Amino acid sequence: MKLNKILLPITILFFIAGTVSCESYLDKEEDLPMSFPKIWEKRATIEQALSNVWGYMTSPDEMVDGHPFIGASDEGSATYDRAYRLINFGTWNPSNVPYQKWAQYYRGIREATIFMQNAPDAPAADLEDVEREQWPVEARFARAYYYYQLVQLYGPVMILGDELLDFNLSIEELQRPRNSMEECVEFIISELRECEKHLPVEQTPQYYGKPTKGACKAIISELTLFYARPLFNGNKLYANIRNQDGKELFPGIANVDMDRWKAAAAAAKEIIDMNEYELYKVESNGEIDPLKSYQGVFLELWNNELIWARYKGGYYARVHTTPRIAGGVAYGGVSPTQQQVDTYAMSNGIYPITDYNPDGTPIIDSRSGYDEDGFTNFEHPLDKGGAKRTYNMYLNREPRFYATVLWSGCKLPYTGSSAIVNFGFNGNSGGGISHDYPKPGYMVRKWTDPALNTSGGQWGNMTWPIFRYAEILLNYVEALNEYDPSHGDILKYLNQIRERAGVPNIEDVYPEAVGNQELMRELIRRERRVELSFENKRFFDTRTWMIAEEVDGGPMWGMNTSSSAPSPNASTTPEAFWERTVFETRVFEPKHYLYPIHQRELDRNELITQNYGW
Repeated sequence: MKLNKILLPITILFFIAGTVSCESYLDKEEDLPMSFPKIWEKRATIEQALSNVWGYMTSPDEMVDGHPFIGASDEGSATYDRAYRLINFGTWNPSNVPYQKWAQYYRGIREATIFMQNAPDAPAADLEDVEREQWPVEARFARAYYYYQLVQLYGPVMILGDELLDFNLSIEELQRPRNSMEECVEFIISELRECEKHLPVEQTPQYYGKPTKGACKAIISELTLFYARPLFNGNKLYANIRNQDGKELFPGIANVDMDRWKAAAAAAKEIIDMNEYELYKVESNGEIDPLKSYQGVFLELWNNELIWARYKGGYYARVHTTPRIAGGVAYGGVSPTQQQVDTYAMSNGIYPITDYNPDGTPIIDSRSGYDEDGFTNFEHPLDKGGAKRTYNMYLNREPRFYATVLWSGCKLPYTGSSAIVNFGFNGNSGGGISHDYPKPGYMVRKWTDPALNTSGGQWGNMTWPIFRYAEILLNYVEALNEYDPSHGDILKYLNQIRERAGVPNIEDVYPEAVGNQELMRELIRRERRVELSFENKRFFDTRTWMIAEEVDGGPMWGMNTSSSAPSPNASTTPEAFWERTVFETRVFEPKHYLYPIHQRELDRNELITQNYGW
């Protein structure tokens, strides 16, 4: 372990809080007590302008109000009455787009371009040479990141390059068509490659979170992987989507291009070969402690697995994933679905649930030792202090399960608390008494810091991972398996993740998967779903793999949270709770794979072609 790397390249450093706004620091020429040229005369106002460039970024921890990525994927549920419900039930349309990001990111793109064009020659005498050189590169990185965020949601978009649209022009003169998907991917990669030339491998401690070479490579890795997956590679649905002049927006999409998988593998391998990042590990008596290792990725600030992360106060992520019984302002409404709970392996490394019957009952791998019948006294490995009556479903699961999933009947996971959580109806953290409760009867434990006293308003700080090294390893093995399924690196790097997780090597558990591309594909996808759970990845994975019609639509399962506790605020979970129950039925149609472009944008720019099905 390279101790000098632990605190290195990692998140976005914000100089001003709360800068996500429809207004622009750089556009407020008439409102500011200074003219636009004066912004560039002092280092402080230039730095503020750079901060404003980053102010258009969607905060990754804002899983309720900022984005739908957890509440609108099959891994999770968010109980509140927010816009992601429109996505879940298929009741959205181009005039009612939840979490509309088109205008937000284009504002950020414009701010970045303005900064890039003015900062290098700024007359500020107190601006250091290194800042004059680096800050425009950071703005360029932000611009490329915003384009990538647009492409994730909408597919091909308008590439403006260094053009600043003159808003004094007529509406007709301002109209622009969408570029092709190929052009968008090439532009984003070329911009990041240019940034990479000028950004450091490591940032100094005072600038943790500013972009680095590794951050550039990580975006390229995820972008090239998504571009290789079925949504953009072999998807005939998009084959005939064209601009008004006949230009294809998805050229060649009907044919699978295997070179894209090769490019995705190469992009991930670049990061591995940097030797700058490693899986975070805690050792005890010379052996990896898988629970503390996995927990530590999310609890130890600036650890050396993080490639790019966001330094945040822990309030937002934790207030929504803390049971109500904790007191204070705990809302406790973000939770895993039963499908997500079923995904975790047993301690022997075997995935217990292989599929579901038409009635929703699980098909169980008999080798796993999994059992849904009865209860056993069990001591949670993170909650030492005595065995508790536990539903057998939760016994002998892999360590990441215990670090991620909080079920009814567990001890509240905070030091010094002896409260037992009850997610049943009228229970101390269930429905009936409050609308703040987890509909599936589980809660996300992954972001919990057990050392905090949340009832006293302690929420701590966190570094939310945007990209971390484990994802890069998973990107690499997935791409390798598609174009070279016999490659030895598949087992090597997949097993590195499993070793840290405390489960046996994949070939020891599934020897039949070695060289079997289809089975290995499924195992890699399962590993990704577990390892990267609740990190805003599953939403895009199900879409780019084109499995969302199967997994993001239809019944969403949990425990029976309508089962009543014997008395209000009781801590004992009722017996009827322990039954697989549908908590909602979602809708996913083929048109939902990509966001619709808002009707407002279509009305403003008649050259924009709407996405498929909308």
